[in-house]
Amino acid sequence: MTYDEINTAVRDHGLMIYGGFCGDSSDGLPGQAQTLLLLGPSPDYWPQFTQSPEWLDAAPDPVDRWSKRVINALAAQTTATAILPFGGPPYAPFLSWALKTGRCWSSPIGMLVHDTTGLFVSFRGALAFTKALTLPDIPKQSPCDPCARKPCKTACPVNALGPSGYTVSTCHAYLNTKAGQSCLSRGCAARRACPISAGAARTDEQSAHHMTYFHK
Repeated sequence: MTYDEINTAVRDHGLMIYGGFCGDSSDGLPGQAQTLLLLGPSPDYWPQFTQSPEWLDAAPDPVDRWSKRVINALAAQTTATAILPFGGPPYAPFLSWALKTGRCWSSPIGMLVHDTTGLFVSFRGALAFTKALTLPDIPKQSPCDPCARKPCKTACPVNALGPSGYTVSTCHAYLNTKAGQSCLSRGCAARRACPISAGAARTDEQSAHHMTYFHK
């Protein structure tokens, strides 16, 4: 299958290709794989996901269960190997893979930023192919470079995020307060502040679901 054919199959399932690269086992690719494509939620993901059996059965970890079913099915459809970011250890190196795609960068607050989904970048899995696919051109620079205001740097109410790292305890403590309910119900303020994050079309319901799991 070509990249475009794979992309069509992926989009039919509420996902999209967040980037890819050609490599080998030295890049952490499995077996004889030569190309890796990273998959994440598309703007159509949440409406599709909330109609899925994993969401409707009210059992734990619906997103991970949905990801496993859908990405394994896509692997079978596209003759690829499915790789998931959970279920370890060991864990696949999704962060280093993201940087290798040339479509993700380290943002001013240390989190990954993506060229179309901004700070709302997240990976549900990957597909590894045994042939070298022809991939689309990649951006010449990070979206943060031309961003003059860089609102992500001042958006966190408790300064839990910065280039030196992420203070998880400070973030969780804030989420326990009345003021922190906005981040719990709408998603991280710093992620929302990124102008490119609008491309993720992340709904408040979707963000609230993920924040609930994060803040358990």
